[in-house]
Amino acid sequence: MVALLEGTKGVLVLLTGFGLLALVHKDIHHGAAELVQHFHLNPGSHYPRIFLDLADRVTDTRLWAMAAAALSYAVVRFIEAGGLWLRRRWAEIFGALTGGMYIPVEIYELLHGVTWPKATVLVVNLWVVVYLVATLLRNGTRGA
Repeated sequence: MVALLEGTKGVLVLLTGFGLLALVHKDIHHGAAELVQHFHLNPGSHYPRIFLDLADRVTDTRLWAMAAAALSYAVVRFIEAGGLWLRRRWAEIFGALTGGMYIPVEIYELLHGVTWPKATVLVVNLWVVVYLVATLLRNGTRGA
């Protein structure tokens, strides 16, 4: 189940990277302004203004860099998913460490406002880390 979760995360991030590449050579500010208008937001208000200002700063180079970062992240998730699927100890250790490093950030986010998505992400991540640590402890010193 954890291998499928990690693989799914990789697929979602990879699709996001392709979505970013679809924006190369496009007028991003115009698209952002249309989005603000579509949701009937006041472009002079605080958050829509921040959104529009950020859209002004997006360049093709930044889009390519974000897409490359998404590809790198997806490759790591796919490697981890494959290792977990094949029940490799290194993948269990890697998954427990990478999952565990997000927990303090997720708790911090919950302390600044509890929402269902934040709580769900924390609970799922805690479950994954506890499961992987329990698997590591149960299997002891079996080989990598």
